Amino acid sequence: LAFLIRPDPNLAHNLRLPPAPTTTSNQQPTASNTPNTPALQEDKTAKMEERYDDDEEEDGEALPPKVEELAQAAVPTALKGVRSCMRCGIIKTLDQFLEYGCDNCPFLDMAGNHERCNRCTTAFFEGQVAVMDPGESWTAKWLRVDAYLPGVYAISITGQFDREVEEELENRGCRWRCRPVGSDPNSMP
Repeated sequence: LAFLIRPDPNLAHNLRLPPAPTTTSNQQPTASNTPNTPALQEDKTAKMEERYDDDEEEDGEALPPKVEELAQAAVPTALKGVRSCMRCGIIKTLDQFLEYGCDNCPFLDMAGNHERCNRCTTAFFEGQVAVMDPGESWTAKWLRVDAYLPGVYAISITGQFDREVEEELENRGCRWRCRPVGSDPNSMP
């Protein structure tokens, strides 16, 4: 059991931790022998900025389309109070639905309409899947969200649209993912 507790001398090297300050037992740490001097902090900051500057595009080149699409992914801003669009299954907070509507279903006109948000979203869903590349993801194909934008999607959704909304979706030829309580989860409209 002692070998589990004993520190590995190579661990600090593998984690790239700064070396411990070298002081003798009667020597007090000073600015010259401690690793947190202002000059060292400035050097660390400069290296960090340089590392992050390398990530930016050079010469004003445009980002690849997939990267731009991923940057627009809708993710919930909080874990409490999340809801799922009953048509596509994307998960956001109620405030996000109120502010932006549903990214995949703009025709549902949820932006700015609290009543419409309550009729077209539900808090009754199971599971969550983050889909980064819907066109290539087998999970997105299995959930039938491969034609939608990147985002976080519910695995199964329980709820039922009002008859008015159902008729609107049927007239548009749209399918929806929500199922009424007690329905067979394998059946699709």
